[in-house]
Amino acid sequence: MTTATVDAVGIRVQGVEKSFKDLHVLRGVDFNVKAGSIFALLGSNGAGKTTLVRILSTLLKADAGTATVNGFDVATAPGDVRRSISLTGQFAAVDEVLSGRENLVLVARLRHLKNPGAIADDLLARFSLTEAGNRRASTYSGGMRRRLDIAMSLIGSPPIIFLDEPTAGLDPQARIEVWQTVRQLAGQGTTVLLTTQYLDEAEQLADRIAILHKGTIIQSGTLAELKQLLPAAKVEYVEKQPSLEDVFLALVGDSAEPDSGEANSAQDDRTDSAIPVRKETR
Repeated sequence: MTTATVDAVGIRVQGVEKSFKDLHVLRGVDFNVKAGSIFALLGSNGAGKTTLVRILSTLLKADAGTATVNGFDVATAPGDVRRSISLTGQFAAVDEVLSGRENLVLVARLRHLKNPGAIADDLLARFSLTEAGNRRASTYSGGMRRRLDIAMSLIGSPPIIFLDEPTAGLDPQARIEVWQTVRQLAGQGTTVLLTTQYLDEAEQLADRIAILHKGTIIQSGTLAELKQLLPAAKVEYVEKQPSLEDVFLALVGDSAEPDSGEANSAQDDRTDSAIPVRKETR
């Protein structure tokens, strides 16, 4: 796959359109995703996010326009695209009868990889699931199940991963677990296209954000660039108050036995809540 190594753009979308009979879902979508970055596609339900992901992952054909993934055209080289990607849908696709380790071994065998057991053990450690590896997936929490799902999608080391609404239906702690996993992926060089309807999720994770509305990209850029679209801020000084999420995590964090990194983060948040900070109003 030498094409991908020379192309700094992991995903390129130009003029993509898709309709279902009289329903025009995508009306000419354009954007680029830099290789090794996190790109958030933000939009409300029905905006066309999942349809676009299905086109980029070769599950649907576009009516018009072009798209390349990892340097390969989704229409003319679908096999190369599929070998370059992994897709994690809105619901965790794990076999609940099997243990976490057995799920990973199964996928490694389906991909005809050598040493599936070693691959499974490595991913369990990477996603902090080693202790739960021999338990049935049905006993996992929502966050653990989603982490296992993402781990399964990384078998074979795809350079590009699509995460379609990865935290839909998860509680606040599970969302933080998934966020940490996504950051780890990007830190290791994986290109991540993330679709979400949660504004804070895009704000927390994305290097660049595109807003999809009624089938078109109405604005895109970094978080700082998007904030500049609003009028200049008026500076005031107020004391930061804890959010409901801060309160929730402070109350249940210990009982849920989060990772040490999460516990430290939660403690930092509680400490910061008493510090006067600058508030920008518009």
